Amino acid sequence: MRKPIRRFAILMAMLSALGVFGGRHAHAATQDRMSVTVTGKGPDVVLIPGLASSGAVWDATVSQLSATHRVHVVQVAGFAGAPVAGDAEGPVVEPLVEAVDAYIKAAKLKSPAVIGHSMGGFMGLLLAERHPEDVGRLLVVDSLPFFPLLFSPAATPESVRPQAAAMRDGVVAMSPEAFASQQAMTMPRFVKSTEGQKLALEWSKASSQSVVGRAMYDLMTTDARGGLAGVKAPITLLYPYDPAMGAPPATIDKIYADAYAAQPGAVLKRIDDSRHFIMLDQPKAFAEAVEAFLK
Repeated sequence: MRKPIRRFAILMAMLSALGVFGGRHAHAATQDRMSVTVTGKGPDVVLIPGLASSGAVWDATVSQLSATHRVHVVQVAGFAGAPVAGDAEGPVVEPLVEAVDAYIKAAKLKSPAVIGHSMGGFMGLLLAERHPEDVGRLLVVDSLPFFPLLFSPAATPESVRPQAAAMRDGVVAMSPEAFASQQAMTMPRFVKSTEGQKLALEWSKASSQSVVGRAMYDLMTTDARGGLAGVKAPITLLYPYDPAMGAPPATIDKIYADAYAAQPGAVLKRIDDSRHFIMLDQPKAFAEAVEAFLK
């Protein structure tokens, strides 16, 4: 079991931290899956954090936008200390997508801009494919339409299912101490800044291992590439590069370009000197990218 656990820890920290809400206007079904905090007035922007992350990952973005936009920050049940609630068993990611859809409709949001990090970006892609009326434009922050592409361009949901199940079961079975230790070891690979590492590690350690493991399984076995060509909303992708990735920039560029090849209108922008949490490692560049995206 050790090998799958190590692989899980690396992948989870990389996606890490990959996220729905229960604000005043939320439908009751969404409140079991997520909570939402609404700030500001103006055009609507929905922010979805990643696996094992807190909605606080968007704090700087909320400060940036709330004077001119109404910002809806999602917090997934079971992540970063939030009650597990409706995420106690079964699939996590696709029910969350449907919960986001229910919230957007219940709150009568009109084609809001959606910004998602990692798992949140993947959720944004599924939302745009399955509920196109929900997404006016989509900013994906370091996410892929099929995560196993990080390991093999030939991967399929079927081929990775056994490994994904082993990863899920391994993380669920870990002691809290082992889980925290694994995260502490791998988090520096995915966040450069010391303060960012501390935050992301706190969120991860406070997350339900069961919810994290099942969400990871969903991400490993769900392929959104088939619906990419049909997405009408403009897509912008931000992805990081840092020499610590151990590959030249051109290799990283190709991974993302190939993954989004079915959506030729997508705008891909690389943020250098950053790891997975771009908003924590390069806050100025990230804020500029968000501003450009919303223009």
